[in-house]
This record gives sequence, C-alpha cells and structure tokens, in this order.
Amino acid sequence: MLQAIIFDMDGVIIDSHPVHRLAWQKFLLTLGKHVSETDLDCILEGWRREDILRHFLGDLTNAQVVEYGNRKDQFFQQVGVPIKPVPGLCDFLDHLEQLSIPMAVATSASEKRTRFTLDRLQLTRHFAAIVTANDVLNGKPDPAIYYLAAEQMGVRPENVVVIEDSVSGVRAAKSAGMRCLAIGSDSRCDVLQRAGANNVIQDFVGLTLDRLKVLVMPRRVDHESDDSRTLATMKSSAPL
Repeated sequence: MLQAIIFDMDGVIIDSHPVHRLAWQKFLLTLGKHVSETDLDCILEGWRREDILRHFLGDLTNAQVVEYGNRKDQFFQQVGVPIKPVPGLCDFLDHLEQLSIPMAVATSASEKRTRFTLDRLQLTRHFAAIVTANDVLNGKPDPAIYYLAAEQMGVRPENVVVIEDSVSGVRAAKSAGMRCLAIGSDSRCDVLQRAGANNVIQDFVGLTLDRLKVLVMPRRVDHESDDSRTLATMKSSAPL
C-alpha cells in the first residue's frame, strides 16, 4: 500500500544541476582548480557536498569542509539564474496534499541550503519531514536517509515511494525496500532503470496518485479470473 512519498531535492524538486555546475566551477577556480562540466557529472549522481570537496581538493579537515561548503553556497546564490520547481511539481504537491498523502524531502544537500531553497520557493509547508546531509553519517547510496525520513513520517519503508534523479539515490531507495520513480531525460532512462528505478518520467506534468501507482506498483494478476476463463474454455471444448 502506498502511504507516503519522499522527494529528493536537486533535479527532482528543482532543476538546479546547471546552476550547481556553474557555482562549483566558479568556487573551485578561486582555489586554482579548473574543472569541466564532465568533471562535475558527480552532481548528477547525488554526491554530498563533502564528497565533492574531498574529490577535488583532497584530504580536508571538517572545519575546511564547512568553510568551503559555505563559500560554494554563496556562489550558488550569486549565479543569478533563477531556481524554479521542476514542471508540474507544484500541482502534484497540491494534489497529494488534498488526498492527505504525507510527503518528505530527503536530500544530500546541506540543511542550510535545503531550508533556504524550499522557503524561497514557498514549498516547505508541503513536507512533514525534511532530512538532509546533516542528519546522517553516510550519504546515498546508503539507505539511512530514507529510513530516517520514513521514520519521521511514521510509515513503513515498504509503503513508501521515493522520487529520485540519481543512480545513488535510486540505489538508496531500493536498498531501503522502497519503490522508486525516477525523474530523468531520455538519455538517462536506461542508467536509472539499471540502478533499480521502477519507472522513469521526464517531469511531473499530468502526474496523479493513481498514475504514480500504475508506474511503480507491480501489476496485480487476477488468478481467480484466469482460472474461470480456463475452466470456461475447457467446458466449451469438451465433447458433447
């Protein structure tokens, strides 16, 4: 039974990946690091900010991770490109709210940036729980962040659908025993399904709870109807 839905943030709630790439490039350039867009594909895979920093800058102290992370966030806010919800998201959130379906956010972003983003877009009110990188020791694909979000909503993992856009996020959801609908372009459809996504869509336009169930729930086989049809066939073919 579907009782709750958990959303990732970057790439699911907001189309922020291009802005993140530019912010990371500008920030790393201040430290003498020239990185290409391809070098930053890790953003699409749901890496935590701490992991990205250590990937490019090597061994850092916890204090440096905090300092550099705050500086990168400043570049993110200064890029000048407006962050907008993914198409159809707001209508889908309103639809779920009318049906009293609990919702949560579980993101690899920091708590500060997550709250800032959701508040700025006036989306915070929709979510019964908001879980960020600050709340767990290990990032995705570790399932801890999804277990915690489900616990805070008071639902069992098997009754949750996660909406993700990264391979690590999909793997985290499936490791938690949850169904997963992925958001992605045609070029990412195969990789997301190989990671375990039950289905892939491009955005939320036209999505309803009933449609979501069709996309992620296993098709139910009506054995009784099958048996009845088989019996009827046997009777009609029997010799008189």
